[in-house]
Amino acid sequence: MKIAILNDYLCRSLASADWSHIAKTCEITVFDRAIPAREAAATLKPFDIISTLRERMPIDRELLAQLPNLKMLAITGLYNRTLDVAAATERGIVVSYTELRGSYRKATSELTWGLMFAVARHIPFEANKMRQGGWQNTAGFVLHGRTLGLIGLGRQGRYMVPVAKALGMNVIAWSQNLTAEYAAQHGVKRVEKDELFAQSDVVSVHLVLGERSRGIVGARELALMKPSAILINTARGAIVDEPALIDALRENRIAGAGLDVFTQEPLPDDSPLRSLPNVVLMPHQGHNVQEFYEVAYADVVENITAFLAGKPIRILSPQMNASSVQAI
Repeated sequence: MKIAILNDYLCRSLASADWSHIAKTCEITVFDRAIPAREAAATLKPFDIISTLRERMPIDRELLAQLPNLKMLAITGLYNRTLDVAAATERGIVVSYTELRGSYRKATSELTWGLMFAVARHIPFEANKMRQGGWQNTAGFVLHGRTLGLIGLGRQGRYMVPVAKALGMNVIAWSQNLTAEYAAQHGVKRVEKDELFAQSDVVSVHLVLGERSRGIVGARELALMKPSAILINTARGAIVDEPALIDALRENRIAGAGLDVFTQEPLPDDSPLRSLPNVVLMPHQGHNVQEFYEVAYADVVENITAFLAGKPIRILSPQMNASSVQAI
């Protein structure tokens, strides 16, 4: 059988797990760059098994119909918003998932704090100036005593709370489904959306991308923010209206932003975000730690091995995929 491992930009898949037994009977091809949508069907047509890395490549019903050899999809993670699991199941394609365990669960929230410190203290800017021979060009601000506004109090949002409390920050939160009781259970005050944007010194996005959340941080919300406030997004790019954010940053209507996710990924070379001095950019590194690769690809190898033996495990159904997305 032919196996394709998609979007492994760092070529970590084969090094993070033992594929030797599978390699004895299967031909494995690793794609270390994104496959353009127009080329996806022709490129992937020969493969029997496809392993996806998170949600880097959309696989919809139309694409699946053009992959007659495909028998298995091995996703990394508990769910996949960009994969039509129902269409795959209808075509008899086994979809397997990997389990969420270990320290990498905190990886995205840790990067959120890294971006927050970087923007608040102008770390990349000052570090680059030091390499050029400069000295003290900006004044940042401390997080202690500031208000952190969490857009979403799911798993990643909840991980933010203990650190914020340790730093002496006041924490407020809002989402469409968040109740005051649930927020209070996690030591957070639930406020209305407009109040959060108006009061927060740091707004951090932790929502799942869906039709209700797409563009939920738009020009109106950004206009409510303090000129001294900053925005951090490590969730999904399309949750924030990117052109509106670019305008707000360019016109200094907010102090800065730290972004790990973008509407189009990889971020185009000509994106205005790349040239704005008050934004810190990361290339979607939230989950991208060695611990993730070790856990995810160990499960992928187990899943493919079991499938080849005729006893598939960790099978993702359309219902499980939908419930996992809604639960986060």
